[in-house]
Amino acid sequence: MTIEIPRAIMRSIEDHAREAYPEEGCGFLIGQMSEPRRVEASRRAQNVAVAHRSRRYTIDPLELLHADDEARKKGLDLIGIYHSHPDHPAAPSEFDRSRATSWYSYVIVSVVDRQPKEATAWRFDEAAGVFRPQELVLR
Repeated sequence: MTIEIPRAIMRSIEDHAREAYPEEGCGFLIGQMSEPRRVEASRRAQNVAVAHRSRRYTIDPLELLHADDEARKKGLDLIGIYHSHPDHPAAPSEFDRSRATSWYSYVIVSVVDRQPKEATAWRFDEAAGVFRPQELVLR
């Protein structure tokens, strides 16, 4: 499985991660649910986690519904979520796993000293209860 993200959209995700540092920044990936998945837009979300915001993000379910509605009105899909890992590898945490769903792609950006270092993509395998790497292609 592959997810394609335009370089300009990846730069905006990295900018958000840089601005949110030292807390996790999060947002939505909007595009085509095809194979490969194609991101056509990103939209920032508010991290409403009440504790440990440097290691956790929470998106208000109402904000998620609004993002999904907006995407559908444009003939697109909410295909995933992005978030940052301040001073931590771009790999899913146990907290990420506990909240994951199989139908989204998850893009994680590692940020060290306010500088984006690495971006990875993942899909959650519900049957096995683990994340599987997804090929991330910048176009």
